[in-house]
Amino acid sequence: MKTLIRSLCVVALAPAVAFAQGGTPQHEASHPTAARPPAGHGAPRPEVGGGHIPSRGPAPVHNAPHPQPVQNAPAAHPTYRDHPTHPEAPHVHVTNNVWVGHSSGRNDVHYHLDHPWAHGHFTGPIGAQHVWRLHGGVRDRFDVGGFFFAVSPYDYDYANDWLWDNDDIVIYDDPDHDGWYLAYNVRLGTYVHVEYLGE
Repeated sequence: MKTLIRSLCVVALAPAVAFAQGGTPQHEASHPTAARPPAGHGAPRPEVGGGHIPSRGPAPVHNAPHPQPVQNAPAAHPTYRDHPTHPEAPHVHVTNNVWVGHSSGRNDVHYHLDHPWAHGHFTGPIGAQHVWRLHGGVRDRFDVGGFFFAVSPYDYDYANDWLWDNDDIVIYDDPDHDGWYLAYNVRLGTYVHVEYLGE
């Protein structure tokens, strides 16, 4: 009987101990606007990701048109690793909110859509003030709060390590590519181009 009582006490106290050590109660983490708690005071601040949310999206790019790809040549998929500890995917620096990889400008053929906004404009809240929780799907159709998006096929490889059933993302306007938004992964600090598919 004493063993049973001890076991029940351990089970009952485990969530409280986990929360005291920096865990997040499940009901708060599942709320679409709940940001994850910051890292502890003694933890080093990450250079990319780690819960950082950029205060704004990228500025428009003012440069020469992006060159057309050569037919019959394999498409070059660039890496955006600008530091040994940074990801290969497009990402945002924590210290200065630089959007690494957002540099191709308006005429990038990889993000051309024959019918921009084919499913309408996204009417939900966007920007740093609203964090969305991924609620399932895959990169070509995923759900955030009952709204559906698809990752640009050109960006598929940049979303390979996203957790489609529980990562937090922030949606930003893409100032250069008509019909696209930028989905920023709060955990990883990476982003991809996404098209709104509707409700």
